[in-house]
Amino acid sequence: MSRASILNAIKKNKPESVPLPQIDLSLFHEDIDLVDIFYKNLESVGGRIVSLNTIEDLDAEIKKRYPNAKSIVSCSNTSQLATISISNETEPHSLESIDLAIIDAQFGVAENGAVWISENDFIVRALPFIANDLVLILSKNDICLHMHEAYNLISKRERTFGVFLSGPSKTADIEQCLVIGAQGAMSLTVFIF
Repeated sequence: MSRASILNAIKKNKPESVPLPQIDLSLFHEDIDLVDIFYKNLESVGGRIVSLNTIEDLDAEIKKRYPNAKSIVSCSNTSQLATISISNETEPHSLESIDLAIIDAQFGVAENGAVWISENDFIVRALPFIANDLVLILSKNDICLHMHEAYNLISKRERTFGVFLSGPSKTADIEQCLVIGAQGAMSLTVFIF
C-alpha cells in the first residue's frame, strides 16, 4: 500500500472524538503542607531540596553544595555563577562537559515531587539532561497539590517544549539494581525560597 492509501484508510476508519471526562477536582483537595509533601516526595525519588532564607543566599548555597563545579551554565537571573554562556545558536553537543546547570522552575507538584521547566527557562533543550548536576530554583508559593492542577497550569502555556522532572536520572535493571545518573544529571537539587 502507498503512503497516501494508508492515510486515507486511517481517515475513513477514524473513531469519533470523545470528550474528556469531567473531573471534580474538589474531591482531591487536601489541607496539607504542600512544601513538606513536595520535599518528602522529591527526596523519595533521589532529589534534594535546600530551603533558602532569601533568594540572595542562592549563590552561596550552590557554591557550598557544588564546590568543584567549574563549567556552569545559569539560565536564571537570580544566579551569577555562570562561567559559560549559551544562546539559541549553541550546539547541544558542546555542552557535554557542563558540570552544573542552573534553571528556574515554573512550579512544583507536591503529589510526586516533580518540577515543571520549559524551554522558555533554558535555551538549549538538552541542557537539563546533559549537565552533570542540575539545580532548579523554585518559589514555595509555586507548588501545586497534584497533577490535575499541574496539567491545568500547563494547558494555558505556549506550546513549546517542557518537561516534568522528578529527581535525577535513574534506571533499574532486571536485577533491580538502581543506578542514579544513568541517562542524565547525576543529581537534582531544588533550591526553594
